[in-house]
Amino acid sequence: MVKLLNGARNIVELSDPVEKLKGIGPKTAETLRKFGIRTIRDFFYNLPRDYEVYEAPTSISEIKPGKVVIKGKIDSLTSRQAKRRNLFVTEGVVRDGTGAVKVVWFNQRYRLKQFSPDKEYYFTGNYELKNGRYSIISPSAAEVAEVDLKTGLSPVYVAHGALKSHDFRRLMRLSRDKFHFIPDLLPTVPKDTRKKALFNAHFPNSSKTVASARDYLAYEELFELILAARLNRRENDKLKAISVPFNQEKTKEFISNLPFKLTNAQRWAIWTIFQNIQNHTPMNRLLQGDVGSGKTMVATLASYGVALAGGQVAILAPTAILASQHYAGISETLWEYGIRVALLTGATKHKEDLKKQIAKGEVDIVIGTHALLTDDTEFARLELVVIDEQHRFGVEQRQKLMLKSPAGLAPHLLSMTATPIPRSLQLTVFGDLDVSVLNELPSGRKPVTTKILTELEIQEKLYPQMLKILESEPDSKKHGEMARGQQIYWICKAIEDGNSAVSEATSVKTRTRRLKEVFPQYRVEYLHGKMKPSEKDEIMEQFASGEIDILVSTTVVEVGVDVPNATLMVIENAESYGLAQLHQLRGRVGRGTSEAYCFLLTSGDIPPSRRLRELEKSNDGFYLAEVDLKLRGPGEIYGALQHGALDLRIASLSDTKLIARAQKDVMEFLQNPENMVKYTELMSGIKKYQQITTLN
Repeated sequence: MVKLLNGARNIVELSDPVEKLKGIGPKTAETLRKFGIRTIRDFFYNLPRDYEVYEAPTSISEIKPGKVVIKGKIDSLTSRQAKRRNLFVTEGVVRDGTGAVKVVWFNQRYRLKQFSPDKEYYFTGNYELKNGRYSIISPSAAEVAEVDLKTGLSPVYVAHGALKSHDFRRLMRLSRDKFHFIPDLLPTVPKDTRKKALFNAHFPNSSKTVASARDYLAYEELFELILAARLNRRENDKLKAISVPFNQEKTKEFISNLPFKLTNAQRWAIWTIFQNIQNHTPMNRLLQGDVGSGKTMVATLASYGVALAGGQVAILAPTAILASQHYAGISETLWEYGIRVALLTGATKHKEDLKKQIAKGEVDIVIGTHALLTDDTEFARLELVVIDEQHRFGVEQRQKLMLKSPAGLAPHLLSMTATPIPRSLQLTVFGDLDVSVLNELPSGRKPVTTKILTELEIQEKLYPQMLKILESEPDSKKHGEMARGQQIYWICKAIEDGNSAVSEATSVKTRTRRLKEVFPQYRVEYLHGKMKPSEKDEIMEQFASGEIDILVSTTVVEVGVDVPNATLMVIENAESYGLAQLHQLRGRVGRGTSEAYCFLLTSGDIPPSRRLRELEKSNDGFYLAEVDLKLRGPGEIYGALQHGALDLRIASLSDTKLIARAQKDVMEFLQNPENMVKYTELMSGIKKYQQITTLN
């Protein structure tokens, strides 16, 4: 039991509800729970995202344009709505005895209640010319009494709903005495390191102690992550699977009859898969490849090999239209070999008859959506499960499908993702999986030309290019039978106007209306996530068949059908998307043989961010994944791959030395079985990763 003294009256545990801490009542606790802070441990591990340095403030009479730190009292606080919709401006005046300066915040009305007129505060921000007057724009603020005057350091916390950074500083101060009783977590570090690290992270007395605290906490995060992955692999290795014999002669013949040549990466992936599924230990392999690298063909070959040996295959896709596309391609490829392929979705007619055939083993490969997961969908001999775009499914959904194999046996698992994974993530987050990488594109595929434009250049530069695309010869008659020319995607952030979260973004519906006015002779339709599934499928089918020339959509098309005739992608408000998502969206075009283009539209006069410039110069998803890891950390990338949050607040997965040290220590930890019982909090804490990554 991990216990902390709570005054002299009672005892609290790290696993206790957060409301047991002083100052946290039911309302505050409810807000914290919404953001995943449920226990006292969660609260202490809600680490500062940064630190403001308030040492040596400048007198107001001496400040110059640029970043400044001042100290003073604030008054004349007001808030008003600007002419621009959903923009609120909060203003005040800070005085320090030498002068006064205006401070301005945008959409931060809580500032009205943050300050007391009789208290002094530090303010840090940019002193710049705005609307003809110099002001400090959106400064951070900290009460002078909260800041250690020796260091000038003040922790900055991510706001959670109504709880802002200054609220967390206040609550942490109320719990300051509890840190001294936090027990050690890891066996491989000096005693009391953990409590010192957490205390120094929240109450820094120097930059050196902050650095030391972050070093320990980063190591702790990596240790937990790697330990979970190793234990996942152990559990998988205990399972038994049916050994699938590999018919090398017929597989070679199959490959030689394909109308195209496989890439070397595809050949190697297929070979390793066949090696895996011949074992009695279930394969747990992740097939990662950039958009258009040929993952589906690898899955088709693996499915062919299993069906040839008398086993069944289930291929799970996130949408009905994607499942239908897989069915059309795979059944066309395999029909002449006598492989029986079926499609099972919510819209499938005579589902009961089909399910009976599957249960009797009369179908070799079943491709479908969530309909595959229902209790009444049974298999006679399920030996391989293929999950396409595996991040779109929760762990429970995957496990449901895995349990449909013969009693006591686990099917082999092939997961596929189009999100390239940096090497360091493969060593940590996906340490329990074998990984195959498709890092080559099939011959004939051309890189997508990417350009950054401002919204002011839409009419002059973008519209002429769009017209040129719309008038071009269709890339593929087969996939654009009704298309008069090539087709266009246009991505918007908001569905309708008036969304405060994206107030600067043109909505899907507004952009559709404008494009219909500009291109009246072409068919423009919209698509968004709030439409009924049947409506979304219908729109995508119309776009795939060439009935729609311009599809205006939210990011719901990020994972979609293959439309080789779509050769232009426009992404509005591109700076509001992450690099990985931008690359995925761009991957919707360039899937045919024609030249393809992607235009990244930026708003305002702010120079393009580094991620936009990187996207403009590179089509290499693996290079961009490494850049994304450095720019934003692992959480975003991992979040795009799994349902669940990667809980790395500090560790850098580019720190190969720390990863190597943690791996070595984990292996030593696992050599002693007693550690699994002795370190109960550690073993309990890693369950969050085991729940996310364990697929069997």
